[in-house]
Amino acid sequence: MTPDAAALDARDPLAAFADEFHHPLDAAGRKAVYLCGHSLGLQPKAAASLVEQELAAWRELGVRGHHQGMRPWIAYHEHLAAPLADLVGAAASEVVAMNALTVNLHLMLVSFYKPADGRDCILIEKTAFPSDRYAICSQLEFHGFDPSTHLIEVQPRSGEPCLRTEDLVAAIERAGPRLALALLPGVQYLSGQRLEIQPLAAAARRAGAILGLDLAHAIGNTPLELHDWNVDFAVWCGYKYLNGGPG
Repeated sequence: MTPDAAALDARDPLAAFADEFHHPLDAAGRKAVYLCGHSLGLQPKAAASLVEQELAAWRELGVRGHHQGMRPWIAYHEHLAAPLADLVGAAASEVVAMNALTVNLHLMLVSFYKPADGRDCILIEKTAFPSDRYAICSQLEFHGFDPSTHLIEVQPRSGEPCLRTEDLVAAIERAGPRLALALLPGVQYLSGQRLEIQPLAAAARRAGAILGLDLAHAIGNTPLELHDWNVDFAVWCGYKYLNGGPG
């Protein structure tokens, strides 16, 4: 690490939190500068003891651990709802922890993508995360549509790295009565752009369409207010900026 970077770290009011995580070492045995939290967050030092508590409950209680012990397993999703709701700006009743991101995206699409009366297109950004694109195309094909005609892709203007909010709004408005659903990221994974969600949600609602979000790179990384923004649905994962471990 350069002296300038070390000085900035020393002045960072959040610097102390770095000590709460295990850091990989470089070839010289020094703590590595870890810039891969967008792919996999570091392991919290508290993780091993917390996992051991659950292993102990399994060991000592067996099936009774579903209803007994420090954290009965049957209600795990209820324990997680409130902290997750705080992170995404929603009510606890609007949030549930389950499955993996792409599984949840399919479940949301099954619930919200209801093509009818010529309203059957889905809008995404041109460089959408590959697994999101696969899920969208899968749902289009399941309903008998060709992604080459029913997938609307929006890209930045020539020479610009980021999507303009007004261009996304215009694309939603142009699609108009053809648009059933838009799926956009909270943070675009290639450019790092944080999208302005509230005007996009309003535009989708005016168009009579559903707005869904992939928050994989946004949750734990940026402030979110899903309830106030009037977003229809959102999915995310816990292994990036939530440091929840691989898988």
